[in-house]
Amino acid sequence: MSMGLDEDALDYHRDDPPGKIEISTTKPTNTQRDLSLAYSPGVAAPCREIRDNVEEAYSYTAKGNMVGVVSNGTAVLGLGDIGPQASKPVMEGKGVLFKRFADIDVFDIELDHDDPEAMITSIKAMEPTFGGINLEDIKAPECFEIESRLREEMDIPVFHDDQHGTAIISGAALLNAVDIGGKDISDLDIVFSGAGASAIATARFYVSLGADKDRITMCDSGGIITRERAESGDVNEFKQEFATDVPEGGLDDAMDGADVFVGLSIGGIVDQEMVRSMADNPIIFAMANPDPEISYEDAKGARDDTVIVATGRSDYPNQVNNVLGFPFIFRGALDARATEINEEMKVAAAEALADLSREDVPDAVVKAYGDDPLQFGPDYIIPKPLDPRVLFEVAPAVAEAAMESGAARGDLDLDAYTERLEARLGKSREMMRVVLNKAKSAPKRVVLAEGDDEKMIRAAYQLTDQGIAEPILLGDREEIWAQMEELGLNFEPEIVDPDEDNLDPYADRLHDLRKRNGLTRREAEDLIEDGNYLGSVMVEVGDADALLTGLMHHYPAALRPPLQVIGTADDADYAGGVYMLTFKNRVVFCVDATVNQDPSRDVLEEMTRHTAELAQRFNIEPRAALLSYSDFGSVNNPGTRKIRRAAENLRTDPEVDFPVDGEMQADTALVEDILNESYEFSELDDPANILVFPNLEAGNIGYKLLQRLGGAEAIGPMLVGMDKPVHVLQRGDEVKDIVNLAGVAVVDAQEE
Repeated sequence: MSMGLDEDALDYHRDDPPGKIEISTTKPTNTQRDLSLAYSPGVAAPCREIRDNVEEAYSYTAKGNMVGVVSNGTAVLGLGDIGPQASKPVMEGKGVLFKRFADIDVFDIELDHDDPEAMITSIKAMEPTFGGINLEDIKAPECFEIESRLREEMDIPVFHDDQHGTAIISGAALLNAVDIGGKDISDLDIVFSGAGASAIATARFYVSLGADKDRITMCDSGGIITRERAESGDVNEFKQEFATDVPEGGLDDAMDGADVFVGLSIGGIVDQEMVRSMADNPIIFAMANPDPEISYEDAKGARDDTVIVATGRSDYPNQVNNVLGFPFIFRGALDARATEINEEMKVAAAEALADLSREDVPDAVVKAYGDDPLQFGPDYIIPKPLDPRVLFEVAPAVAEAAMESGAARGDLDLDAYTERLEARLGKSREMMRVVLNKAKSAPKRVVLAEGDDEKMIRAAYQLTDQGIAEPILLGDREEIWAQMEELGLNFEPEIVDPDEDNLDPYADRLHDLRKRNGLTRREAEDLIEDGNYLGSVMVEVGDADALLTGLMHHYPAALRPPLQVIGTADDADYAGGVYMLTFKNRVVFCVDATVNQDPSRDVLEEMTRHTAELAQRFNIEPRAALLSYSDFGSVNNPGTRKIRRAAENLRTDPEVDFPVDGEMQADTALVEDILNESYEFSELDDPANILVFPNLEAGNIGYKLLQRLGGAEAIGPMLVGMDKPVHVLQRGDEVKDIVNLAGVAVVDAQEE
């Protein structure tokens, strides 16, 4: 590690407060009653319930979401036996990863024990505290005995990540590498460099995946572990498990003709000649850290056929990173209330990771790794650690395996469980799941105007694959098919090619709609080749149910064609743009941030109604506040009077069935204490979830401040007030944004 990085790391850990973790409360503690419920006398009630039934600890305490990360510091990665106290920063870091990736709470426990029996006794005594135990950085061979005994004697999951983490992640990589190389896992000749806890656990796990144990050769610092060495007592009982009946030799002898090399040893011990001696299309997992057994460049450059390489480093493709496993394995085990993490659950995790590698990769993940393409193949055989989908792919697979294998004490509805997991990743996912589930109930035909753009094609695939919509791509048919092939997307979308297909009926309709606005028939022929006009006419005549556009256009230019062709609804005179901002514990709709520059009183009223209808589609009961810099007449001028009268008209309108008030300042609208204590007369009993801004400038500035400084996630802009479902994307939106707005459009069409 460089001196500069050392100093940065020391500052990072030393800054007040020291360390990386803290304990926070999850229930209100603001009043005397809160404290009486949290502690004495109220706490006695859950104590009695748990006394009568210990399983109720999962209902009344944090046990079900609590893991103990336990170490004695005898085998800290890259540092060796540094003792329990010095290992604490590592264990805190493990807790950070549990929380960051799977929302699991952790106590790190550093034990001053060298004796395995003392470790077992101490850890076993902590069973009432935790829902699971993650053993960490305990040296071999003691770690085998400690984990084995604890698994037998404890009734909660016990998992030694140093053993099984690398096994599971590299196992997922192996499943895909074998498939790409056209090989059968049962026919592989596999060589291990290293015979420690991780290597032995990985070899065992590969056998669980289908590898032939008799075709595994394991090498330690003394060379190949042979039966002769085992019988002479040269290797411990755990290494003896993989002793082979072959002549003695070194790693170079073992690698000759092998299909797979698995390195869990030290850097630089494999050269290109050893790689060249391997079988066709070899698989090389060089996982020593920080320096692999052979560098990625040397391994790939050693021969001309396909060499699939994985390392433990983040700066090369195919990083075998344990964070892809333990948070999500424990998440599934905890939620199923499993008594153990068994082999079936580990295999399920590996298979889920392998399957996820074949899916289209979200743009946010691609950006996080330098915008290099990520597509299933030799350089992408396992997901990236920052891929948020790992949570709701691996955890349900583990939970299902726990239930099927008899390890689970709970019974989960896996579909509902997956949705709950998505909600852990943010309120926006929870809200979008409501809409996407509605969309799936009756998918509609959605035109994607810029259909030959890569993002639109990938979005179309996801919409089809998930059953959200039936996409229609507008663009060059050959170009779309070529991109689909390059992206490895196997589906058959409907494509309308303006250069090849007969657009005369659409040109006729466009001319008929716009001829009294100066549009000639010839001009209509030219305009209909524009995807925005073509898509608008297709929706207007009923050949499609909704339109998405704007990915490659400025917002006003993309909005103009649908306004001219489709127009506003019969009960609407204006269209507007709405952003849904999701915070940890609340959702707020902001209108208008994209369309109406200086809205009149009528526009403000109509935008409020439209946004309330939109909120209800997300299963949210609307409460609207018309914002100003004035509170209920505290400033009286034409601007504040406009907003005040709009709010008054809405309050007195018998068709408005939701609370609305104004004019009011933003903090009045959002802070319950201000609203109830200073303005108890307000129609709003609770903080507003619809914020109606006085003009476009305020709306755009406001939603962006909330997003950037308030940490909100933004969904939108969603276009309201149109006669048919139309949504205009922001330039540069990601695939998930396209999919989300398409889901909103489908629900709009269902309402139609």
